[in-house]
Amino acid sequence: MKFSKLLSAVLLTTFIFAGCGEESAQNPQPAVEKKVDQEHFAVITDSANRTITFDKKPERIVVTSASFIEPLHAVGGEIVGRPDSRTIMPAYAKDLPSVGQVYDIDLEKVIECEPDLVIINKGMNEKLIDPLADNKIQTLVLDMKSYDDVKNEIETFAKITGDEVSGQILLDDMDKEIQTVVEKVPKENKRVAILHSTAQGLSVQLEGSIAGNIVKMFGWTNVADGMTPLENNPDAAPYSMETLAEQNPEIIFITSMGKIDEIKQDMQEEFEDNPAWQSIPAVANNQIYYLPQDLFLLSPGIHYPEAVKTMAGLIYPNEFK
Repeated sequence: MKFSKLLSAVLLTTFIFAGCGEESAQNPQPAVEKKVDQEHFAVITDSANRTITFDKKPERIVVTSASFIEPLHAVGGEIVGRPDSRTIMPAYAKDLPSVGQVYDIDLEKVIECEPDLVIINKGMNEKLIDPLADNKIQTLVLDMKSYDDVKNEIETFAKITGDEVSGQILLDDMDKEIQTVVEKVPKENKRVAILHSTAQGLSVQLEGSIAGNIVKMFGWTNVADGMTPLENNPDAAPYSMETLAEQNPEIIFITSMGKIDEIKQDMQEEFEDNPAWQSIPAVANNQIYYLPQDLFLLSPGIHYPEAVKTMAGLIYPNEFK
């Protein structure tokens, strides 16, 4: 008799827990990563290799690059100041106070926004760190040229806003879009040169550049691989007509800082005036492509899949109509 009661109790308990398990499987809850440091809201190691501790969620954020706006907004960041930019500005950011040009951020305008955090583009605005610290304003330095940089940026933003679930959803969607494009590109090697045109002349883009990073995704060969970078720019190397002719690229991509029509005209005159260009297959076969500034000059941010598709579409227009 005692054994029968005990068996009934065990069976009843098993049934109850089995029911709970079934309900959980049908209604899964989002996986939220537990904080390793229970004493702080977030602890971040930024691209300047600094460890930044946040005691609470930043409520007023200034960004020094327009590329930070959309990924930060996607995970609930409250932006109170942004730079002027040539890139398309989201409607929700157009009326925000400007803190100057992306290459010339105005410290006073930043402070006027009363931020508790300023997000700085690595290699461009680090001079702001010390004066902002003097005003008790925290800073984060982020690099965002490669796709891995952008993914790290989104993860960082999700941590400082506390919305890591939205951050992961965004990352998964971007990964899927890029993978779809990469799988659609024919598996054939292309010898590619990436030139960057400015008022000061030409330079050659290396793997660390946005275009160089995407070329690598496709498995193409950047003919500049192994070249010694410029002293003030690790993602570019000096341009040499003789070297380019030896590298023999079959495709040339061109990025620029100036007005695209003027750049095209200047490059066309260069091709016509210098017979050496005609020995390069890319020029002889008219395989020269100008990459849009909004996707390849500054980081495309969450539009990285669009940048990947844009480059693929220039070479394979029938596959990416």
